[in-house]
Amino acid sequence: MIKVFGHKSPDTDATCSPIVWAWYLTEVKGTPARPVLLGEPNTEAAFVLKRCGIEKPEIIADVAAGEACVVVDTNNPAELPPSINEANVLQIIDHHMLAGGLKTKGPIDITIRPLACTATVMFDLMGADAAKMPESIKRAMLSCILSDTLEFRSPTTTAHDRAVAEGLARDLGVSIPAYAEELFAAKSDVSAFSDAALLRMDSKEYEVAGKQLRVSVLETTAPKVLLDRKESLMASMPAVAAEDGADQVLLFIIDILKEEATLLVPNALVKDIAEASFACTVTGDTVVLPGIMSRKKQIIPALKL
Repeated sequence: MIKVFGHKSPDTDATCSPIVWAWYLTEVKGTPARPVLLGEPNTEAAFVLKRCGIEKPEIIADVAAGEACVVVDTNNPAELPPSINEANVLQIIDHHMLAGGLKTKGPIDITIRPLACTATVMFDLMGADAAKMPESIKRAMLSCILSDTLEFRSPTTTAHDRAVAEGLARDLGVSIPAYAEELFAAKSDVSAFSDAALLRMDSKEYEVAGKQLRVSVLETTAPKVLLDRKESLMASMPAVAAEDGADQVLLFIIDILKEEATLLVPNALVKDIAEASFACTVTGDTVVLPGIMSRKKQIIPALKL
C-alpha cells in the first residue's frame, strides 16, 4: 500500500491533494494507495473534509525504511518525515521551488510545475481520467485551488489554475465567490488555537544570512482577531523558535480582502530583515506591506539581511 502525503502543518492543499492522488492511484491506476497526514489539518482543511464528506486521514509521525511513498505539495526534506530518505519514494508532485536534499532508492517520477496549486498539477496529470472523479474528490480539488490562490487574488495564480477551478465549479454547480467565502471564514476561525500553534500552523523553514527562520503566514478575512493577540504572539516567538531550532519566527498576517500583509516586528533582527527585504521603514512593532499575499512568490524570494 502506497502512502501519499504532503508537508507538515497541513493546509488545504497538503490535506486534500494526498486524498485526490490516492483516489487516482487506487481507483484509476489500480495501485492501492491511501492518504496520510503529517499533522493536524488547519481549520480550513478540516472544514473542507467535513464539507466533502471525507474522513480525516491518519496522522503519522514517520515512515518505515523501504516503505512506498508519494510526496505531494513539497519536495523539502525539512517538511517531511524524519526517515524520508530511508523510504521508497516513488513520485513527487509539487508546485514549489526545488529544495534539494531528498535521496531516493532509484529513479522516480517528479513533476514540479509553476502553478498556484498542487491539485492543478494533478488535474493535468490525470488527463481524460479527471472526468472520473466523484463529486467529493472534485470538491476537494476545487477547495485546494481556491485556498492556494486565495480565490485568484494571489500573484501565484495562473490562467490555468483559474480555468481548472471554474470548470470544477461548473461540474459541481458551485458558486466560487460563495464557496470561497465559506473557506476563508473557516480559515479565519483561530479562536481555539494557542499562540504556539498559530505560529506553526502554516510555516516554512528558511535560512537568511546564516539565520534560521520559521516563516509563518496566517491568511484571514478578520485580521483584527489576530492583531488583537499581537503581544502574546510575539511573546511566544522565542520559545517556538528555540523548540524548532530556529533563530526567529517571522509572522505575516495576510488580509485576504485588503490584499496586504502585516508583519509583526518583535525585535531589531526582524526590523532589519523587514527593511532590507521590503524597502519599508519600520517605526513600531508592526509594518503593513501592501500587495504582499504570497509567501512562495513574494516573501521567501525577497528575504535578506
